Amino acid sequence: MTSASPSPARRSRPGGRTGRIRAQVLDAVRAELAERGFDGLTLDAVAARAGVHRATVYRRWRDVGGLLADVLEATGDDDWQPEDTGSLLGDLSALNHENQAALTEQPSMAAALIAASFRSEEAARGVRRLWEDRYTRCEVIVRRAVERGELPPHTDARRLLVAAVAPLYHHLVLLRTPPDPDLPDQAARTAVLAASAGAFAATEPPPTEGPR
Repeated sequence: MTSASPSPARRSRPGGRTGRIRAQVLDAVRAELAERGFDGLTLDAVAARAGVHRATVYRRWRDVGGLLADVLEATGDDDWQPEDTGSLLGDLSALNHENQAALTEQPSMAAALIAASFRSEEAARGVRRLWEDRYTRCEVIVRRAVERGELPPHTDARRLLVAAVAPLYHHLVLLRTPPDPDLPDQAARTAVLAASAGAFAATEPPPTEGPR
């Protein structure tokens, strides 16, 4: 959802020279992708930018798809969690402001990865896994709101989260409109009003009949 930039790893990664080379290469991939786009991303350019012998890059990552997959895996290894502001509106607004910042920074790694996902199936799979991970982490926002009595029980967290963040991606990625500083709060407020009215109540499966 957010945090396409590197963050401290949660799980242990190879240290020493192997870890340093991986970090240098992945930083170079991020920079090349953000500056040149998917079409300009090559293993030779990444190796040169990272200061790593090209044979090392070819041996470990094999192709551009391997580089993108590793970047996305590393992104999913961070310790990012959504902010706890004490209210549903505050939490969703903070989340949306993070998303807008990630999509509008220059160059935007988040936007570059989204664009790459339309050109590379490996990148597309990685982006889907990353979104699944981010949505799962953000479900705590809805659980906290239910516990505070702000939302009805059995509110569908995924539907609410999608409704809250979707307007940002629609405006910034699809329509490519200039960033609106009020949009993150407006989108969050609309989602909260709908959720409070029960718009995202999870549908209960019909009761099963016992044997007659």
